[in-house]
Amino acid sequence: MDANEALAQRFEEQRGRLRAVAYRMLGSLSEADDAVQEAWLRLSGAEAKDVENLGGWLTTVVARVCLNMLRSRRTRPEVPLEPHVPDPVVSPEAGVEPEDEALLADSVGLALLVVLDALPPAERLAFVLHDMFAVPFDEIGSMVGRSPAAARQLASRARRRIQEAPTPDRDPRRQRAVVDAFFAAARGGDFEALVAVLDPGVLHRSDWGALPGSAVVRGAESVAAQALRFADPSRIVHPALVNGAAGAVITVDGKPVSIVGFTVVNDRIVAIDALVDPERIASLDLAFLS
Repeated sequence: MDANEALAQRFEEQRGRLRAVAYRMLGSLSEADDAVQEAWLRLSGAEAKDVENLGGWLTTVVARVCLNMLRSRRTRPEVPLEPHVPDPVVSPEAGVEPEDEALLADSVGLALLVVLDALPPAERLAFVLHDMFAVPFDEIGSMVGRSPAAARQLASRARRRIQEAPTPDRDPRRQRAVVDAFFAAARGGDFEALVAVLDPGVLHRSDWGALPGSAVVRGAESVAAQALRFADPSRIVHPALVNGAAGAVITVDGKPVSIVGFTVVNDRIVAIDALVDPERIASLDLAFLS
C-alpha cells in the first residue's frame, strides 16, 4: 500500500464521524457531504500528509468549513429562515441503516435540528463540537476567534435553547402507535380523534422549498384541520423511521411527495415536520420503498 492509499484508508475510517459532525452543523445531507469532501481535498494536499492527530485535524477542518457555510447562509437574503425542515434521514421501519447510525447517534431528531438551525453559527458550532463530540473549548475558541471562556459561554447559551426542545418518548412501539392513530384519524376524517392525539401546543412545520405552501401551524385544532387532507385516498402512507423516530413517507401514484417526522412526548404529538420540497425529496435515498 503506497502513501496515498494509506492516507485514503485513514480518511475513510474518519468519514462517518466527520459526516455526523457536518450533519449536525448544517442540517443538510448534501452540504455535509460537500464539507467532508472539502476536508479530503485539504488532507490530500502535501502539507497535510504528516498530520499526527488525524481525527482532530479533520474535525477542525470540517467544523471550519461548516461554520463558513452557515455564515454564508445568513448573508443570502433569498434563503428563507423559516419555516425550514432540515434534511431527514429516512430508514425502513425495521431499523436504521448501518451507514446512517453515526448520523443519528445522540438521538438527533428533526425537532433538535430545527432548534440547532435557529442558533447563531458560533453557538451552533460550540454546542455541536463540545456537547456532542467532546472537543475542548480552547480548540473551539480558536475556530471562532474567541477565548476558551467565551467559547464556553457560546455553548452554554446554545444548551439553554436546546433544553427548551421537547424530549421525545424513547419507546419506538409507543411512538408508532401514536403516529398510526394520527393517520387513521386523518384518513377517517375524525377531527376529534385527531385533536385527542395531538398536544394542545403542537407545532406543524411544512417546507415546500421554492414552491408556495411552506407554513407553520400551531395548536391542536388548527393542525387537526390541516391533517384532514390525508383522507385523500390517493395519498399512500408508508411507515418509516425519520431520524430514528416513527414517521412516514407519503406517496401519490408511487412517487414520494412528502416525508413526515413526528416528535411524540407522553403519548401525544408535540411536533410534526413535513418536507414537501420535490427537489430535496428526490435527492434522498428511498430505495427501501421499492
